Amino acid sequence: MRRMTVRYPRPLRPGDRIGVTSPSSGVPDALLGRLDVAVGDLKARGYEVTVGRCMDGSGHLSAPAAERAAELTAMLTDPEIRAVVPPWGGETGINLLPLLDFAELGRAEPTWVVGFSDLSTLLAPLTLRSGIATLHGNNLMDTPYRTPEGLLSWLDIAEAPQGEPLTQTPPGRYRSGGWDDYAGHPEVRELRLDAEGGWTRLDGTGDVDVTGRLIGGCVETLADLAGTPYLDTTALAPGEPLLVYVEAAEGNAFAVCRALHGMRLAGFFDRAAAVLVGRTGAPGNRTLTQHEAVLDALGPLGVPLVADVECGHVPPYLPLVNGARGRVVHTAARSAIIQTLD
Repeated sequence: MRRMTVRYPRPLRPGDRIGVTSPSSGVPDALLGRLDVAVGDLKARGYEVTVGRCMDGSGHLSAPAAERAAELTAMLTDPEIRAVVPPWGGETGINLLPLLDFAELGRAEPTWVVGFSDLSTLLAPLTLRSGIATLHGNNLMDTPYRTPEGLLSWLDIAEAPQGEPLTQTPPGRYRSGGWDDYAGHPEVRELRLDAEGGWTRLDGTGDVDVTGRLIGGCVETLADLAGTPYLDTTALAPGEPLLVYVEAAEGNAFAVCRALHGMRLAGFFDRAAAVLVGRTGAPGNRTLTQHEAVLDALGPLGVPLVADVECGHVPPYLPLVNGARGRVVHTAARSAIIQTLD
């Protein structure tokens, strides 16, 4: 069996260069002010920033696939660029996958790639095909938000020394709906967290304390990769269990249920010691809630299913490193995720 060694980018430090490109959707003119604020915040933290050419937001893709793939590859193989942070996700970033040379990317010095949503289409395959750890967390446009107590920002993780335990605990608050008006208020930095709630165990009761390598992402994008070489987990730390995380962006409960069933049948959850499920604002159905959809599809795994984790489209954001060693604790007294980049 091919065995993959997870390689971590070195910690970011002031003076490093961060690349901004849009492997999926670009930035509409009305939201360029928010982009300027986000880039300005990176510069204020001491980083140089290079904004690429693939940033057009007039359609659902920032540029033709070949151009997006070339720009992403150039940034990931440029030794001067230490992190690549797209503005956000999109819809059809999947068309980049056959254009990326994962062997070439694996030979380059590791570079942080950061984001979520449609970027999951690239993050999980990059880790599974090249062995480079990727960071599922806040997108660039989310970066100006102040991080709630208990959580870390993607920058906190990317700047941390390798081997240092990184602990995050749920803040107990989340946003019940809606997005901030970036066009009218591009400088917004306070996350409106107007609802209360913590993690929920779906498969029963009892304490959870499990370890494994982290891998996962957005259900709607990863489901289309299930059963393909791009989502093959067999080479990731063979002999070790996995901590798989999934989150639904917008699909209704029936669609999410079918997608998770398909991922399970394709073997994506075969080594899962537990499954973390992101809190979602996606709709349920009259006879099936989002929680019930997860339980229907993943209950047969017989492992802990912990839902309402802050790893998806409902703010705030709990960044997770694909490939990192993780520990999940969920008891009556404490919920936490501890990641170690080793």
